[in-house]
Amino acid sequence: MPTYSLDFERPLLEIERQIEELKKLGGDHGDELAALERQLAALRADVYKTLTPMQRVQVARHPKRPYTLDYLRTVFTDFVELHGDRLFRDDPALVAGWARLDGQTVMVIGHQKGRDTKENLRRNFAMAHPEGYRKALRLMQLAEKFHAPVITLVDTPGAYPGLGAEERGQAEAIARNLLAMASLRTPIITAVIGEGGSGGALAIGVADRVVMFENSVYSVISPEGCAAILWKDAGQKERAAEALKLTATDLLDLGVIDEIISEPPGGAHSDPDAAAQALGESLRRHLRQLARVRIEKLLKRREEKYLSMGAFIEK
Repeated sequence: MPTYSLDFERPLLEIERQIEELKKLGGDHGDELAALERQLAALRADVYKTLTPMQRVQVARHPKRPYTLDYLRTVFTDFVELHGDRLFRDDPALVAGWARLDGQTVMVIGHQKGRDTKENLRRNFAMAHPEGYRKALRLMQLAEKFHAPVITLVDTPGAYPGLGAEERGQAEAIARNLLAMASLRTPIITAVIGEGGSGGALAIGVADRVVMFENSVYSVISPEGCAAILWKDAGQKERAAEALKLTATDLLDLGVIDEIISEPPGGAHSDPDAAAQALGESLRRHLRQLARVRIEKLLKRREEKYLSMGAFIEK
């Protein structure tokens, strides 16, 4: 029987248990089994339809949620990973390289979390060092040279704030990426596939189109960090998550993202193949649209897109 790690999924456990018991019994229980499966599907849809912002944060962090390397296997083909920033070292928190999307060559860059403690330590929990962002910039400029689109997959709590990262110029590396992506002469698409945390996300997130899974989050700070700063109490995380407007719906309303990608009932982790299909369809559609736009017009639209954010109009 599946084990649900999220508190709000517990009402599903009893129905899951009944379904498993019926399957073990064997015999003719087809009608009863079908009724329970329909009940489970309806309840799962209801639960996920009414998630609070903090519950969406929990889904975005789910340990079984598909990561960048998963999508590189299911959405893209012929991935060839490229390493290093040519200055210091390779950063496993960011994976990047050439791939094909329906036969078209693209440069894919994305944060990568680990599935267990050992892998998370190697990947630094997807918190990139400055050399990770410099690797990303090097490969974006390589894609520009060969007129290949850039696709970035965002899934990080934020850039690594350690002493070594700061000594090697973390803030400068992020700022340089923002500047370079604003004027990169090739189409850029960003997909927020899990957590989009602060400058660590934005450093590969300045794009012509920004899409986001419905249970992903994108914010300047985590709810826990915000609550600790504003109210000196991390227990106020629910209040902070509401105030931060970090859900896909909020961000679409604010004009920060361009599209919400629907997830299968129960979240992307419940059906990774369906999530991959939805992501692939979105990326292909936006890539076709951007390919029809002349580069000068594309750059102008990119500039206008970001200049318009945060603008208030009096009525």
